[in-house]
Amino acid sequence: MGREIGSTEYTRSQRTRYRRELRRNLDIFEIFLDTAEFVDEGTVGVELEMNLARTDTMEPALVSDLVLEDLDDEDYVHEIGRFNLEVNLPVSRPQGSGLADLERELSEKVARADDAARARDARVIPVGHLPTITEELFAGDAWRAPGARYEALETTVLEARGEEIYLSIEGEGKGKGLDVTFDSIAPESACTSMQLHLQVPPEQFAAAWNAAQAIAGPQVALAANSPYLLGRRLWHETRIPTFVQSLDTRPPEYAAQGVRPRVWFGERWITSMFDLFEENVRLFPALIPESREMAEEPLLTEGSSPRLHELMLHNGTVWRWNRPIYDPGTDVPHLRLENRLLPAGPTPADMAANAAFFYGILHSLVHERRPLWSRMSFEQAAEAFQQCARWGLEARVRWPRVGRVRVADLLIEQLIPQAMEGLRGLGADEAVAERYGDILTGRARTGRNGARWQIDTVTSLELRGADRSEALAEMTRLYRAAVDTEEPVHAWPVPARQRD
Repeated sequence: MGREIGSTEYTRSQRTRYRRELRRNLDIFEIFLDTAEFVDEGTVGVELEMNLARTDTMEPALVSDLVLEDLDDEDYVHEIGRFNLEVNLPVSRPQGSGLADLERELSEKVARADDAARARDARVIPVGHLPTITEELFAGDAWRAPGARYEALETTVLEARGEEIYLSIEGEGKGKGLDVTFDSIAPESACTSMQLHLQVPPEQFAAAWNAAQAIAGPQVALAANSPYLLGRRLWHETRIPTFVQSLDTRPPEYAAQGVRPRVWFGERWITSMFDLFEENVRLFPALIPESREMAEEPLLTEGSSPRLHELMLHNGTVWRWNRPIYDPGTDVPHLRLENRLLPAGPTPADMAANAAFFYGILHSLVHERRPLWSRMSFEQAAEAFQQCARWGLEARVRWPRVGRVRVADLLIEQLIPQAMEGLRGLGADEAVAERYGDILTGRARTGRNGARWQIDTVTSLELRGADRSEALAEMTRLYRAAVDTEEPVHAWPVPARQRD
């Protein structure tokens, strides 16, 4: 969710002072990275965003305030949409049964939120885009959750852009894409994700980030779960272009000049974590220029680590798909890599398998004698990311020593086995590696990730006579029922295309 703030409007002098402090923070951080001792334990963490849908119609349920009040648990928090929830899972480790424990924790957290939602005539839907969202939802401000941070974010994005937000996303056929404008950043609330955190020592951060960028394409293809938005069938992982365009502060002329978007893949391999923070300060103006004094935050932690309020706040408004995180902690600071490109869902088993793939493949790639990113261009990694978000497991990518290959075959023959070996290298139990390796391989072999299941189910329902809105509502109802089985998505049945 990000930290709350105290204001939604800022003066020119406040912005000037914030810029000065931001650069001072950056200088302090550069020195601190070279001299400080950081926690080096390799822990992992998960944040899961979910949707709330009305039990009767499966339309968005604007009841997050009530559900959070009923839950009364600090692990559950607001997200930007009033039909969103976020849950933060305890920090854990991938050794032993750690990822199996993560699956159980995910199951318990989703079930507890769903129980609270049921009491408000709603259900929790862990999915990248709630399929029943319509344009009417985003008229006015009812969609937005309370909080000055969200109001300030919307105000500054629209002021910087100077015009309405425009979504333009290719669809399933000619004339069937999305071309629509909004006078708010509301479409951002349609994007619900599972974010993975990995604690990384400073000397290893560049290798970990480069590895995460290199495998971003296959990672998103394997997990794609967002094919429908506003009634249209679009990309297999439509969250990717939706998030980019919903928070795009650039008018079209700036985009044409090559100004970078704030939701950003990046443009080069790095040699230090500092490269990313320096780019953020150098390339992006402040969106929320709240100073440390305005936030009434102390300069240092109890352990004398600098809090770097301005730098951390600014970093939170540049949405890299793999984002660097500095946490001053209480006694000893630490650094994290935040992987943001995965959608929520479908089941706890699927989400734990996605986490197993990410943590395992990163461990393997970071320790390779000849790094993967030294054998491929950054442009090649960016192209694979776009192709895999567009086509999911059906995408074809260029890969070192392989050439152009169907990404599902690349995953089956090379990347999933490599990830499971990496998981074993991290100390995971053999049974854990086998379980998640089987789930991931089953998904790649059948070609059925969450996106493929949604597309096939809606197609079947439409062939049986349903119109698009009816098919999306029924598919969402079937999706929630399948989540209740806790079976991985590649094992979910698809309705027959003709009635018996």
